[in-house]
Amino acid sequence: MVDITKVRAIDIHTHAEEPCGCHSDDGYDDLQAAMATYFNAQIVQPTIDETAAHFREQNVAAVIFPVDAERETGYRRFSNDEVLEQVGRNSDILIPFASIDPWKGKMAVREARRLIEEHGIKGFKFHPTMQGFFPNDRMAYPFYELLAEHGCIGLFHTGQTGVGSGMPGGNGMRLKYSRPMYLDDVAVDFPDMKIIMAHPSFPWQEEALSVAQHKPNVYIDLSGWSPKYFPEILVRYCNSILKKKVLFGSDWPMITPERWLSDFEKIAIKDHLREDIIKNNAARLLGLMD
Repeated sequence: MVDITKVRAIDIHTHAEEPCGCHSDDGYDDLQAAMATYFNAQIVQPTIDETAAHFREQNVAAVIFPVDAERETGYRRFSNDEVLEQVGRNSDILIPFASIDPWKGKMAVREARRLIEEHGIKGFKFHPTMQGFFPNDRMAYPFYELLAEHGCIGLFHTGQTGVGSGMPGGNGMRLKYSRPMYLDDVAVDFPDMKIIMAHPSFPWQEEALSVAQHKPNVYIDLSGWSPKYFPEILVRYCNSILKKKVLFGSDWPMITPERWLSDFEKIAIKDHLREDIIKNNAARLLGLMD
């Protein structure tokens, strides 16, 4: 269990890229190499133990998850159970979320129910662009019903993605699926499900801000971009009406937490709001503090 009184921040958005410590031959390495070029990243496929060691050294707790996009991409998924096993030995610093492609239908719901009821999973990662679905597609609604029933979080990629950037045809990734406005329907239909819109949602930033402001159950994480590139309107909303609904996220391993936090100190965020944004807002959402 993470002791939030001892960590300086909670990173709500990190990836389990290589939990089993072995490489597959399905093209995922090529995808990761292209993403590393896009992000100018130095660390590409750390194991969960390596991730935990890095975050422990930085005194930053982290929510970590795989991404199940087997149907759309052909890349094998990293098993949620493997992730849970390895996060379990690093539970002082890591908090597990799971990922199940909603296209798996009843199978997805069964697996999610088992992970929630037997392992206490608090959240699930969705990547509409990688998984090839609009978030308001009714095929995903039985999955959302389960999350709402158990008070779980749905963390959805929004906006442009570094996945496939620069590859022929964007490696088949269709940006349209990750437009924030589709999550407005989900927030209306599942008001008891907490929703995090991941990333500054270029080119739909104002849509994301509008949905988060209008719907009480919608939050925004600030991962995937260095804060020095945040648009002015995002900074303004962080300082005002969304000050309790924006969350620090790095997008590790493509962006390190120390780089993000260092750049965050240099932008015009009100001093009294900084601890909420980098730690307290996430702690409250995760049920780690009142």
